[in-house]
Amino acid sequence: MAKMNAFYAQSGGVTAVINASACGVIETARAHKERIGKLYAGRNGILGALHEDLIDTSRESVRTIAALRHTPAGAFGSARYKLKGLDENRAEYERLIEVFRAHRIGYFFYNGGGDSADTCLKVSQLASSLGFPIQAIHVPKTVDNDLPITDTCPGFGSVAKYVAVSIREAGFDVASMAATSTKVFVLEVMGRHAGWIAAAAGLAAEEEGDAPHVILLPEVEFDEGRFLAKVEGAVKKYGYCAVVVSEGVRGKDGKFISETGMRDAFGHAQLGGAAPVIAALVRDRLKLKYHWAVADYLQRSARHIASATDVTQAYAVGKAAVEFALAGKNAVMPAIIRKSDQPYRWTIGEAKLADVANKEKKLPRSYISRDGFGITPACRAYLAPLVKGEDYPPYRNGLPQYVKLKNVPVPKKLGPFGAS
Repeated sequence: MAKMNAFYAQSGGVTAVINASACGVIETARAHKERIGKLYAGRNGILGALHEDLIDTSRESVRTIAALRHTPAGAFGSARYKLKGLDENRAEYERLIEVFRAHRIGYFFYNGGGDSADTCLKVSQLASSLGFPIQAIHVPKTVDNDLPITDTCPGFGSVAKYVAVSIREAGFDVASMAATSTKVFVLEVMGRHAGWIAAAAGLAAEEEGDAPHVILLPEVEFDEGRFLAKVEGAVKKYGYCAVVVSEGVRGKDGKFISETGMRDAFGHAQLGGAAPVIAALVRDRLKLKYHWAVADYLQRSARHIASATDVTQAYAVGKAAVEFALAGKNAVMPAIIRKSDQPYRWTIGEAKLADVANKEKKLPRSYISRDGFGITPACRAYLAPLVKGEDYPPYRNGLPQYVKLKNVPVPKKLGPFGAS
């Protein structure tokens, strides 16, 4: 039987290390040329497959592909595009299979979060029913760290490191100016439903009085009175207060404190900024001088300060995805399995996509301090290994050097999607 080609796509919000996973997929596929033909990438994620906009990764040099390991963001373009259920829009899935059939694609590697796991599972199911079996392997990725089964999600460790470093440095800054200037600093971080990123900021507080003094998590209902008392107490005791707030913090009514009423491409509530809401409370109720900042894209693109653990794991799941496919596996995801905390040991395990898709792992209550404003020793023990080590990119003229791919298109064989 002639060997089949492979398809790889990046989905959802990108990370500092998603390209490390791409590197792992491509290099491993190239090492098995006797089993895998060409590896095509989808331009702008799954849209590349729907519109038959494929990229020929074989046109990139060995050196260029290797450089993906230290390059942030999505080298092939990603997309926030959620395929509907099979019953709602079977045509999209049939189109994917049509494109795969036309280009002899027998391996599907989808690099993303929970929604991507669901898509990957549906593709494997429909492909089999249509008589063109696809080995669909999900490659885990999400800065939110909310995928089940896997101990951590590639992308999270680097965001965790960036946030912890940022609040530590900002804490030193505010402390030095607090006598005559800013008394309260608020940093907003990502995390719609799960507070893993905000919790990671707690790693910076190693001694009494260290920033952050207050962490606001989605798992803890926001209580205005308790929050203001906590801030006021920190200012009186330490001279200043550093606050880290997750974008997904909710009030007693269950609504995001920053909700704008708009929806994104996945149908999720569009959040308008928790930091200014919190800062306004400090201003209006405590009359304290404040400053706020939103980490936003900076936290997920900061490859210059990536966690070495995260980079290693991101590459490992990409490599394992190809090895799983070659072993005949289907509808599975490489999962990071923790063996021990000290020393930190981990291995790659296997998770069924049926156990991953549309499931969300939140911060356990045992990881949240009794007052709800900090993290516990158990949380610190979990987080600490994930930010360990530095894996600096090469620098030139004082700036990190990242790679840009040629992304040569593959000639189309079909008509436009949706054409009669």
